[in-house]
Amino acid sequence: MLAAWQLPLLFATGLAAGFVDSIAGGGGLITVPVLLHCGLGPQLALGTNKLQASFGSGSATWHFARAGLVNWAECQRGVLFTFVGAILGALAVQQLDPAFLKRFIPALLLATAVFFFFKPALGEKDIPPRLHRGAFDALFGLGLGFYDGFFGPGTGTFWAMAFVLGLGFHLTKATAQTKAMNFASNAAALVLFLAAGQVKFVAGLVMGAGQWLGARLGARLVVKRGARFIRPVFLMVVVALTVKLLYDAYVK
Repeated sequence: MLAAWQLPLLFATGLAAGFVDSIAGGGGLITVPVLLHCGLGPQLALGTNKLQASFGSGSATWHFARAGLVNWAECQRGVLFTFVGAILGALAVQQLDPAFLKRFIPALLLATAVFFFFKPALGEKDIPPRLHRGAFDALFGLGLGFYDGFFGPGTGTFWAMAFVLGLGFHLTKATAQTKAMNFASNAAALVLFLAAGQVKFVAGLVMGAGQWLGARLGARLVVKRGARFIRPVFLMVVVALTVKLLYDAYVK
């Protein structure tokens, strides 16, 4: 049972994570440690995290769609591929050891940060796409959906970069589209965690309420301020995520 004092902590955690995640991703860096600190086991913490994260990604997606940054007709195929990929990844992680990714992904995230830092104009405006939308949806929907279901950290970062580099989106639109894909993979993983009985509903719903509000506030700032606001937050989150994963892989 959760103690009464933990409920405000969980709400505040969800609020902060939803705000950050709607701008640049990386909300799991905040939420999972808090859930573990509250006494949830690893699997229960991960399942509960997917429940609360679904509120945040759903809230951000809804707000971005209202601002005209998410076109459902364009992204529904990508959402479907992402959902399927996440289901496959979540099933695969039960059979395979994801430990090798703990050493590989930090290097990829660091390379992303360096590339983004030295390309200051990247994502400031739309550019011609490098991939056909159908090929993009299949490749990245299945690939990043699988990754999110199998391992997860940095998924939002990789989605944003994929939209900028693959489809030529400006960073604000890329961030909005990323939330739609995050919602699909969160929902897919949540289905499996629910089936396994690995979700703490009280904790997940309290954090989810915070996530909903935080994501809405963050999404409003993204719409209002655009790429110049997203860029430094994005870089800080990527660096923080890289440091955390390096610590987990080589020190912890």
